[in-house]
Amino acid sequence: MKRAHWLLVFSSLGSASPLAQGADLTPPQKQLRGIYQELVETNTTNSTGSCTVAATKMAKRLKAAGYRDEDVRIIVPPGGPAKGNLVARLKGDGSRKPLLMLAHIDVVEANRADWSRDPFKLVEENGVFYARGASDDKAMASVFVANMIRYKNEKLALKRDVILALTCDEEMVPSQFDGAEYLVKHHRDLIDAEIALNEGGGGYLDKDGKPLRHGIQAGEKIYQSFQLEVTNGGGHSSLPMRDNAIYRLAEGLSRLGKFEFPFRLSDVTRKFYEKSAQVEQGQVAADMKAILADPPDRAALDRLYAVHPMHNATVRTTCVATKVEAGHADNALPQRARATVNCRILPDESIGDVQRTLERVVADDAIKITRIGEGVASPMPPLTPTLMNAVEDISNDLWPGVPVIPTLLPGGTDGRFLNNAGIPTYGISGMFGGPEPSGAHGLNEHLRVKSLYDGQEFLYRLGKRLATE
Repeated sequence: MKRAHWLLVFSSLGSASPLAQGADLTPPQKQLRGIYQELVETNTTNSTGSCTVAATKMAKRLKAAGYRDEDVRIIVPPGGPAKGNLVARLKGDGSRKPLLMLAHIDVVEANRADWSRDPFKLVEENGVFYARGASDDKAMASVFVANMIRYKNEKLALKRDVILALTCDEEMVPSQFDGAEYLVKHHRDLIDAEIALNEGGGGYLDKDGKPLRHGIQAGEKIYQSFQLEVTNGGGHSSLPMRDNAIYRLAEGLSRLGKFEFPFRLSDVTRKFYEKSAQVEQGQVAADMKAILADPPDRAALDRLYAVHPMHNATVRTTCVATKVEAGHADNALPQRARATVNCRILPDESIGDVQRTLERVVADDAIKITRIGEGVASPMPPLTPTLMNAVEDISNDLWPGVPVIPTLLPGGTDGRFLNNAGIPTYGISGMFGGPEPSGAHGLNEHLRVKSLYDGQEFLYRLGKRLATE
């Protein structure tokens, strides 16, 4: 991801969820708790884990709930035995095209020595869950599994099939085993749908824990990494030369670090700030209004950026150095210095234009810039009345008066493959968080307990409404 997992954090929320601190869980919550723990504690990292094992465990739970073997499939791409995906189907009467619920079950690497707790044990402390994948994306995956079981038990009169897809390698970019991409290309019939629900959205709390807005992700930036490389003949370190590969690369990266891509609002981001300004207060609300002016108020944007880097990332393309490697011996001049620069590109900008901008900014012909893989641009899905009426009604039932606001995701999700295949895909979760990061992709990843169960109730109601009406 990506996402909006930066929204899911430790904070307090007074919402309509039946769970109170220390209270007994309801039967659906108990079931979710067990699924969540099992999934989180199954290692699905690229280095030592297995999505196939995790998918098989979830398939076993679905079959125990009454799903037939033919309705639950484990699909493993050739050459990737640990990259298995789960596709399950609850059949309706077929009068409407299916609903797809998509979540990835792979996670970013986690070094136990760096964490305060074992990243592959679900720890619940003071109203917070800690673990790798606690928020990204095993919370949503677990909720979808639990809800599929709940729908099955309730014997709902479905007008459309409900499809669950738990996929692998979303976190590996690029990857030859990305589950969503593989299913679109090779098993389209299994996941073809009128609408898909995915990660990428979430609710936002103010610093006091008051819910301000509920975001629905309707578009994402393009993920594209570049390699910057300098090579030369090297030599003995006792005879240093001015033309040093490390210094040249460092100087180019320094110039890039000072550069800022132009500020640009899309229809979605303009609407986001227009609506958010109505629910925020004080300086933040004033600054949101000020950046909507033509030209935008630069000082206002700087203040918003200080509140959260999201406010910079959603209004411009960003490129940032993420890895550097150089040299081959302590007593030798470097023959090669190489860096990875990761860009998140606005949906309507081209990768070629961004590459040309990088070349202009680093301003050194000795720094060779090449693409690492090829980014996938995807259209922004339409916010249809069927979806938005359901989202807004259910959200208002649970969080009265909290507006639903479209968002552009600064990160990326597997939704890009589905949107390009003509399956409109939206990030929406019902899980609220505040301004602090959740630790997704970093240390001590966490999700507040109440957010998990709030998301369960919201997504249960949303899936049920979309499938039965």
